[in-house]
Amino acid sequence: MAIPATSWLDTAAQSSWAGEPFFSETVVLLSSVRDHDFDTLADLCDDDFGIVDLDPGGNNVMVRTRAEWEGWFQSLFSELNAADAATDSEILAYQAIETDDLGYSVVEFRQSLTMGEATAYFDCVATIIWKRTSSGWKESRWHVSLLSTSVPEGFPAAA
Repeated sequence: MAIPATSWLDTAAQSSWAGEPFFSETVVLLSSVRDHDFDTLADLCDDDFGIVDLDPGGNNVMVRTRAEWEGWFQSLFSELNAADAATDSEILAYQAIETDDLGYSVVEFRQSLTMGEATAYFDCVATIIWKRTSSGWKESRWHVSLLSTSVPEGFPAAA
């Protein structure tokens, strides 16, 4: 897997959103996807009602159970690794509200998918529900929507 030489996520702690609720957790989520790091991602996610995600082509994927969630990310990371594809994200806007046991965040981000010399960009907005657990805050629900794409002509399809 090719990891980008520089990533906005690596400097996210310097952003104006760094002190907002769940921002550091959101950066860990996006970094885990960038790094195809299943274990870190799985540790931060406890999706009670599943997720709505996007596949490498920008199509919606509904995942309803933890077993489906694990299968989805293991398969996705395996396919991306097999294609030597690199992913990355840049947060464009961030808002969050935290209460004692629950919270939510809305994050607009640009995700890139690089395969070979070509890079496609996907502008997205995600709503994340957070819950407090005995081991800290966990993602309880992720729902992402695709806002726009910039895909080069002839961009290779993901594996």
